[in-house]
Amino acid sequence: MEVSDAAGSLVALMDRLRKECPWDRKQTARDLSGYLLEECYEVLDALSREDWKELEGELGDLLFQIVFLARLGEERGAFDFESLARRIHDKMVARHPHVFGDAAVRDADGVRVQWEELKRRERDKEGRPASPFEGVPRALPALLKAVRLTSRAADLGFDWERDADILVKLDEEVAEFKAELAAPGGERKERVAGEIGDLLFTVVNVARRHGVNPEAALQSTNDKFRRRFEEVARRAKAAGKEIKATPLAELDALWNIVKSEEKDRDS
Repeated sequence: MEVSDAAGSLVALMDRLRKECPWDRKQTARDLSGYLLEECYEVLDALSREDWKELEGELGDLLFQIVFLARLGEERGAFDFESLARRIHDKMVARHPHVFGDAAVRDADGVRVQWEELKRRERDKEGRPASPFEGVPRALPALLKAVRLTSRAADLGFDWERDADILVKLDEEVAEFKAELAAPGGERKERVAGEIGDLLFTVVNVARRHGVNPEAALQSTNDKFRRRFEEVARRAKAAGKEIKATPLAELDALWNIVKSEEKDRDS
């Protein structure tokens, strides 16, 4: 992959916008945080649909936010685009001694374990806190954070020995959730929420142990539900019915038809 002077041109463009555009000149790091998050989600959406043409555009939008933040860093005398590019380059070299050094790893899992060990050594050298979860951002989405936390704990030996053991745990959590739902008393919302959290946490562990990204899996199911229910609504409207006034039994029947037709197309 060759890199032209396009990156430099983008940095120069940002410099001019910051000087000459009233809107760009007004933005702060806090202002940009919302745009940064939005662009990340748009990238993820294009990725989930494997729309490479759109992905190129969305990655460009995300890169622009990074260049913008680098300009703000430069204005504060903290860093600039060149220094952050150099820093991540040096970091990747240091974190891949099996590529740029003489370390040996067997597989991708070995690379991941080595990565975490190198991070631990860096923290020790810098005198940073020794928490096993150091570096796991608190602001991560809940599903992703659960994966990161439990992966880190598993690397330290705190994990189920067999897949069958975690399935037993999943059954236990389902039973506890059902018991809480059946318990008497009206003030149990927090306890029900706690059981739901435990159940979701266990499901994330099942996904992790089987190499499944739970966020991507749930997004796929969201897309499937949306697609099918939109078709149910379309068919109800074509039959001259308001979906809200259509009996649940009829909606269920339509849903089963749409689901069956979709499976037939995919088979």
